[in-house]
Amino acid sequence: MKDSVIVLSGGMDSVTLLYDRQEQIALAVTFDYGSNHNAREADCAALHCRRLGIEHLVIPLAFISQYFKSSLLEGADAIPEGDYAEDNMLSTVVPFRNGIMLAVACGIAESRGLTKVLIANHYGDHAIYPDCRATFIQHMSEAMKAGTYIGVEVEAPYTGIGKGDIAAIGRRLGIDYSETYSCYKGGEHHCGRCGTCLERKQAMREADIDDPTIYDD
Repeated sequence: MKDSVIVLSGGMDSVTLLYDRQEQIALAVTFDYGSNHNAREADCAALHCRRLGIEHLVIPLAFISQYFKSSLLEGADAIPEGDYAEDNMLSTVVPFRNGIMLAVACGIAESRGLTKVLIANHYGDHAIYPDCRATFIQHMSEAMKAGTYIGVEVEAPYTGIGKGDIAAIGRRLGIDYSETYSCYKGGEHHCGRCGTCLERKQAMREADIDDPTIYDD
């Protein structure tokens, strides 16, 4: 039954969820909030939605890049390089990004008569991003359910697993990860040095995938 909207960035995690739950997804939404890698990710999101025959919307959230503070919104040179750790990656936090996106997706879901919003946050995000944590997802889901007539809820099936586990799901599903984008610098190729590139490489190793990503390093 197609009862869900998915928040689809075009990165590894959300594309995996798109294929994993394709039978229940009626609509995919990608948010253009002005990040360095938004355009590259959105192209990947559109490609996979076309392939699966799933309706895809790109929703502008320009106010985020105008008023919010994050290195993710300030160009490639602002992105720190090195491990995906709190002290190194804290500058990449976009305040309450998932909360805003889930709220918009919730309104779209109710407008379409859909009762679920899917999001692909995972365990590795928790230390750095407060709006990826299980507690936040639980309370946001409760708020959405209380604030809608049809009781829209969040489904976040990867909350308790890591990126390597997600890559393993993708391998089982036959996903070509060269058709996803992760790099926070937003260049033509993945830089291979920022935290999210290093995390991507590690996930591929853990899932025993021959990494198809083109890196600059």
